[in-house]
Amino acid sequence: MSLHRSPIFELSDEYVIESARLSPMSATSLGIAGSDHLLDDFSLAHETKVADYIRDVIARAQELAPIDEIDRIAKDVLIDRLSSRISLFESGESLYRFSPIVNPISSIRSIFTIMKVDSAQDFANVTARLNAINAAIESWKSTIDDMAGKGKVVARRQTVVVAEQARVHADGGYEEMAKTFDPENKYPELHQAAQNAQKSLLALSTWLLEVHAPRCVETDGVGAAVYAPWAEHFTGATLDLRATYEWGIYDLDQINARMHIAAQKLGLAGKSLKEVADYCEAAELHRIDGTDNLLKKLKDFTQEAVEKLDGIYFDIDPRIKFCDAQLAPEGSAAAPYYMAPSEDLSRPGTTWYPTLGHTRFNFWHIASTWYHEAIPGHHLQLGTAVIEAQRLSRFQRTDAWISGYGEGWALYAERFMDELGAFDDPAIELGYLSGQALRAARIIVDIGMHCGYEDFDGKVWNAESAYKLLVERGMVAPDFAKSEIERYLGWPGQAISYKVGERTWMKIREDAKARLGASFDIKAWHNYALKIGPMGLDMFEHEMTSFQ
Repeated sequence: MSLHRSPIFELSDEYVIESARLSPMSATSLGIAGSDHLLDDFSLAHETKVADYIRDVIARAQELAPIDEIDRIAKDVLIDRLSSRISLFESGESLYRFSPIVNPISSIRSIFTIMKVDSAQDFANVTARLNAINAAIESWKSTIDDMAGKGKVVARRQTVVVAEQARVHADGGYEEMAKTFDPENKYPELHQAAQNAQKSLLALSTWLLEVHAPRCVETDGVGAAVYAPWAEHFTGATLDLRATYEWGIYDLDQINARMHIAAQKLGLAGKSLKEVADYCEAAELHRIDGTDNLLKKLKDFTQEAVEKLDGIYFDIDPRIKFCDAQLAPEGSAAAPYYMAPSEDLSRPGTTWYPTLGHTRFNFWHIASTWYHEAIPGHHLQLGTAVIEAQRLSRFQRTDAWISGYGEGWALYAERFMDELGAFDDPAIELGYLSGQALRAARIIVDIGMHCGYEDFDGKVWNAESAYKLLVERGMVAPDFAKSEIERYLGWPGQAISYKVGERTWMKIREDAKARLGASFDIKAWHNYALKIGPMGLDMFEHEMTSFQ
């Protein structure tokens, strides 16, 4: 007798288990024991093996008949997401393209942040995984070589930036991690393995600069033909790119107008937005000194959000009311991020803050970001998916993440808190608006740079004009703006998913209000939308018409 509610759920479960076997790092993320001593194989042969398996799962899923609506959605999501991945594999795009935010060495460094170090076996796993870094790097280099032989190379900018990332990781980062894990040096082999890892990373940095960078292209933009499939992959929507670009310009204008009004509340009328940002950053009111105080503030802030929202606007399950906060490893991208809890919830959902070497922080621009990353943003959304085992397949709960739905929700979460009056302090309001302006500017510069549109000075969008827009109209700090541009150029289509997703979430909510009138219940709508699970935006908009 099957333990699954349907053959579709059984196939989804099989896919997650087999994917974890093929990707030890994914297994660690899910909390599946047995391969914590291993790293992924990034070779073309292995990626082809994975793709062949995915094609087989798609074919088998297409033959299965859903037993009910829950099953139908599970089937549709499984086929849609896996088909998108296969499309990018077949074009070669997912094989050769990398950036500072998405590449094997970044993923490898992150996986150590969630490994257990409670027993001798745990330390043995960490040591073995550190010693496996060289082979993992060599497998990735082989794929880069194979794809370069086919004329598939990234822009030189991405290679140089990732080479620097590898150098930073090599510059004592793994040794410091080992000292954190084993401050009393009880496991000397761990520390030696950390040194070995650093040597491998330094060698990779040299190889990227001396071997790969000279064969890379100088052009940053990928062109509309390459950009469109990536945009659809990240949003699950078929977009009119020119219309989306024009909407981004309109949205940024509206946000900037509100920013100037907020600046007037601080007595800064007539100041440029950059001057306003500098004032807010230097102000003492929201200052936080030291990383320990920052982490305490982030955790307390999240718990305060739980108390304000639970039972009124959301039903927050007790199992996910806690969200941890940690400092991101050195060498991370400049943006904060979130990692979902393990399937069994033994590892809590965690927000990560990159300090970029700073020890003084200002909460004016962090508050809205933590609504985005924690509650009611990513943590509530992904935590809800993890615990919805009766309604969502294992694939939906653990592997169906799509940026348009997920980042769209997190940006909607910020907007919802604004609607509740959470940003009545004008500095905090400006922090929220700066985040909104950044995401609107992303629409403009991501589509503009990759599709070759003209900037506001009549020239083609490039890194310099994008930097100017982010700093002058997005209130983005210069070092963050530089990191963001490198991210956009190396990850085409992802940056637009936030605002495109938020727009869809807002449209769906307003459609439900218009359809249901006085009977519309915001808490019920939130609960339904989160429990339906992640999916592409076009599919999501269609499925949400069933909300009553």
